[in-house]
Amino acid sequence: MSFSRRSSLISALCAGTILGVTSGVAAAADLPTDKAPPAPPPTWWSTITYGGEIDAGIMGNPDSPGSGENWGRLFDQTANEPMLNAGLFTVSRAIGSAGYDVGFTIQGEFGTDARFTHYLGQDAYWINSKYQFSFLQANVAVHTPWLTPGGIDFKLGEWPTLEGAEVIDPAGNLFYSHSYIFNYPEPFEDFGVLAITHINPTLDIYTAVSSGQSTTLVAYHGDNNDAPAFEGGIGLNKLFGGSVTVLATTHIGPENGAGIPGTPSFNDAANNALVFENDLVVTWNATDKITITGEGNYTKNDLFPNDETYGAVGYISYQTAWDWLKINGRAEVWRDNAGGYATGFPGNFSFVNAQRGICSDCISQAPTTYLELTAGLNITPTLPSSIPFIKSVIFRPEVRYDASLNSTTPFDAPIAAPGVLGTKSDQVTIGGDVIVKF
Repeated sequence: MSFSRRSSLISALCAGTILGVTSGVAAAADLPTDKAPPAPPPTWWSTITYGGEIDAGIMGNPDSPGSGENWGRLFDQTANEPMLNAGLFTVSRAIGSAGYDVGFTIQGEFGTDARFTHYLGQDAYWINSKYQFSFLQANVAVHTPWLTPGGIDFKLGEWPTLEGAEVIDPAGNLFYSHSYIFNYPEPFEDFGVLAITHINPTLDIYTAVSSGQSTTLVAYHGDNNDAPAFEGGIGLNKLFGGSVTVLATTHIGPENGAGIPGTPSFNDAANNALVFENDLVVTWNATDKITITGEGNYTKNDLFPNDETYGAVGYISYQTAWDWLKINGRAEVWRDNAGGYATGFPGNFSFVNAQRGICSDCISQAPTTYLELTAGLNITPTLPSSIPFIKSVIFRPEVRYDASLNSTTPFDAPIAAPGVLGTKSDQVTIGGDVIVKF
């Protein structure tokens, strides 16, 4: 009897325990939870991005030059006239930094800036107007985990040059106007293959072979000569506790236009005369509010005697306590030793013709040492959330002073014509632009 009662008691206790645990589990299952199921990993297609940008501005010149041109400028070349500089549309997919990955960038541009951003043999003569269309980028990018811990990134197609502190995309710059170094001695774009080897988090090695700057492949049509070019350099990242970056680059190749084979102006020497374009950019984030950038450039053209340029430009940017206001300054001294680089391009196709070596209306001035001082603001107001599609708006007013330091008079020409020199040794411009990003 005692055994039977003990057995019954144990059975009852076990049954109660099982029922209690079961009911507890059921009750727990009914409780609400804050944890959503994990999202599925993004697909390749879902990481493609789309973006648009419009840049419009005006560069006023109180001298109202008879030529209608602000000498020493490209993208803000036209004086006292509002311009739609660029309407950009970009479709891209960025590559990752681990394993194998494939991405791409396609970027087109319409506006007055496009006169200077063509690739020869592609879209250079489509539109005979100040307002033209060009492809800025069309490339495939691949990341590979090869050779180094950081791997190697490859880019095949059309891509912007490695050189310089300033870029073609207006939103990537502090100012509406550009430096002399950006406008004249540096390349804008390349067509070819680029490899970026990430040796470690501090050191990157850049190596590229291209058809030449702003050219494609067909000799004397897409390419301005019959020879390839090299572009490469070294990038140093996160120096001095992460506050300093350094980019040292060079572009070496026969970049002079040979002209058209079979014509009297054809210059076969352009296939062999090298142009050396060397650039160094150092950026220092001095504080969380102040950024200082210095750039030095030396360029030498072996086709012509004494045809070299050299100079330096410095930038300082101060982010004020107001998130919407940044104050910027730029100072530059640049020497055009033979007067062969600083050039005026009055016609719609003058720039691309000059690249091919056949420009009959291009304008040059005497050898000059140029000074430019620029002060400006970046004003980025907070937009109401009710405004659809627009991501940001940036206003960039500026005032700029240009001068010759060796008594030449390249500014304020009476007409835009070859052989017509300027009449003044300095120039003041006041203007700016607005950038709307979508």
